[in-house]
Amino acid sequence: MISDVTLSVDAVAADLRPVLLRLARELRKETEQLGITASQATLLWLVKQSPGLSLAELAAEEGISPPALSGHVDRLERAGLIERVRSSDDRRRVGLRLTDEGARLLRRVRARRTTWLTERLGALDPVELEALDVAIPALQRLLGDDA
Repeated sequence: MISDVTLSVDAVAADLRPVLLRLARELRKETEQLGITASQATLLWLVKQSPGLSLAELAAEEGISPPALSGHVDRLERAGLIERVRSSDDRRRVGLRLTDEGARLLRRVRARRTTWLTERLGALDPVELEALDVAIPALQRLLGDDA
């Protein structure tokens, strides 16, 4: 027999999934308005977080093969958003670094996404806004984020 708790969890999951998918799609659209894909923005963010990250390390972080990632990195490099930097310690090692243009673009992505969310959150009544605020820690735990 399925418990009420399981039914409730199943119902919440069924209701939450399409909302989160649509929210992610709308935020992706905001990113694409700036001329890059959401995946490219993620790669830029990862390189920003870990300057000097190698192509292999970035591929492992994203769960794809280095050859599959190489084309994405090449496009970002041609666009002047990242650069390959040879290590001074080990000349065989080539790391990735965000350029000033890449950093500016990431700030624009963040600002555009935040503006989009702010406009929509501003249309909610205070009780709805409070409910979302209270839900943020639980959503973070779903992603394994304890922050």
